[in-house]
Amino acid sequence: MDIYKFTGRNLDITDAMKSYTETKLGKLEKFFDNIIDAKVVMSYNHTRNVDPARVEVQINVPTGVVRAEENGQDTYAAVDKAVDKLERQLKRFKDRLRDKKTQPPLPTEITEDEEPAQIVRVKKYVLRPMTPEDAAMEMEDLGHTFYMFLNAETNLVSVLYLRQDGHYGILEPAK
Repeated sequence: MDIYKFTGRNLDITDAMKSYTETKLGKLEKFFDNIIDAKVVMSYNHTRNVDPARVEVQINVPTGVVRAEENGQDTYAAVDKAVDKLERQLKRFKDRLRDKKTQPPLPTEITEDEEPAQIVRVKKYVLRPMTPEDAAMEMEDLGHTFYMFLNAETNLVSVLYLRQDGHYGILEPAK
């Protein structure tokens, strides 16, 4: 079974690009050996002069997701940058799994957009059972202010969110 899924936007992904990316991503297994799958989106913006190639990689591991988005002069350079970023994230992720007692640092400031919000993207992902503490670490790693997860303690779909006072809150459906 192939664990790598490739999508191309505004470019055709060649066998050489796939092979190069798979080789680079394969080296990440020495940092985290439980990689379930990886989704790779390669795009090319013909109107951009500086770093027109973009690579987005999402790696699914049993307890979460690790993501990187990078631009480069070509897709190979963007892959190199993304893999470097993923390597750092996986090392940090593995360290946190070893020491679950560490609480994630709370951001000191929350910024809000001033223009009206619109739905511009819909994402679908697999919900994995985890504790609220694991969800907080995952949310921090992704840089988000909320995170939806399957609460292993209650077996309910829950949303962890960052409150304005800097603490966390959890939304769960009423029984």
